[in-house]
Amino acid sequence: MKHTILGAGGPIARHLAKELIALQKEVRLVSRNPINIAAGEEWHKADLSNREEVFAALEGSEVAYLTIGFPYKLAIWQEYWPPLMKNVTDACILLGVKLVFFDNIYALSKKHLDPITENAPIIPCSKKGVIRAEVVKIFLEAIEKKGLTGLIARSADFITLDENKGLVKPLVYDRLKKGKKAQWICNANVVHNFSYLPDLGKGTAILGTTPEAFQQIWNLPTDKSRITGADWIKLFAHRMHQQQAYSILPGTMIKLIGLFVPVMHEMGEMLYQYSNDYFFDSSKFNQHFAYTPSTPTEIVNELLADVGIN
Repeated sequence: MKHTILGAGGPIARHLAKELIALQKEVRLVSRNPINIAAGEEWHKADLSNREEVFAALEGSEVAYLTIGFPYKLAIWQEYWPPLMKNVTDACILLGVKLVFFDNIYALSKKHLDPITENAPIIPCSKKGVIRAEVVKIFLEAIEKKGLTGLIARSADFITLDENKGLVKPLVYDRLKKGKKAQWICNANVVHNFSYLPDLGKGTAILGTTPEAFQQIWNLPTDKSRITGADWIKLFAHRMHQQQAYSILPGTMIKLIGLFVPVMHEMGEMLYQYSNDYFFDSSKFNQHFAYTPSTPTEIVNELLADVGIN
């Protein structure tokens, strides 16, 4: 039976599919637009906002992975996330499919950022967080009351040099590449660890193929270093042979830029994650699976090697 990835066009799905193939699983990639497939993969066209197409996409599946990433806009999240989760959980229950929900920390209390554990309370402090909390509630109620077999695979912010994915590329890598000072937002001296895509893909594949992992919440493997924004800048600058000096974009500046740059406007309500220590703790996963996540130095070296900087 298939391991089906719903929302297979993003970076998480690419790494997850690679790891599932390595585990000799048959993989079905589900997306609205065509995807280049590798050996052991098939592509299934579906509009995941359509309930009937969700059910059709999951036919013949053993495990489903919900990894879709809607555009980073509140209105889109409000419209699409809750009905999508309702449709996916209903389909998995009816068809006997296990469900892995790839989640983030938005629904969690901002008073529990250091450390962020699986036990952090669901107390959202942002509009996007309210949507995520509603989605998590639908998922957990499907497990507790409707017989769904599922798990939450939770990630911290992930670090990547992909376009339009996070702030490290535009504020650190792109500026250093141009010989400019790097930038950080709010406070570069507070802790902010990141999850790394290869670790996220491998961790999610491990969870989805481990029967005893279900009916639980898992923080995906993330290095335990208490690394700050300034530390990340130093790692990139050293490797790129650029100055380690940096400047800070205060929260007020982000909100002002948001008047003209939509993604920055959407980012405004999440600034609390960069104003306070943010330490994502994956010790439960690391200990249970004897897993050692990539270190910050390894991450930066690999990211830069991927863009031709050796």
